[in-house]
Amino acid sequence: MPRSNGYNTKTRQLILRYLQENRRHAVSAANILQYLDDADLPTSPTTVYRYLDKLTAENRIMKYVADKGEKAVFQYVDEGAHCQQHLHLKCVSCGQIYHLDCGFMDEFREHLMSSHGFSLECNGSILYGTCARCRDLKEKEKE
Repeated sequence: MPRSNGYNTKTRQLILRYLQENRRHAVSAANILQYLDDADLPTSPTTVYRYLDKLTAENRIMKYVADKGEKAVFQYVDEGAHCQQHLHLKCVSCGQIYHLDCGFMDEFREHLMSSHGFSLECNGSILYGTCARCRDLKEKEKE
């Protein structure tokens, strides 16, 4: 993955740290702005969006937009995660994102091509549902 050769300001370091520390969740630019404000480093939204666009172009983060008109959310991509080649699952209860990076993806991709003539592009893809932990918590609440 290409990495930035640009200068590394304290703001950029904090944004990247926040994304890395929250790698299991998609975060919004508003979350990042609040984090920077709490760190006594208020920053303009333009600066945050510019850096998020740069990180997206470098494939260091994934950008997700569920529907037109909704705000984008971002997630840090670990080295070698290959997020363009698999789907993502997002828990609607806790917000955690899981990478569906298993043999199923190869079978699914092959089925789509052979049966439907369709080539799947996974970049920024999310399927919504409830994770096992949240499902278990809901079951315990019913007891």
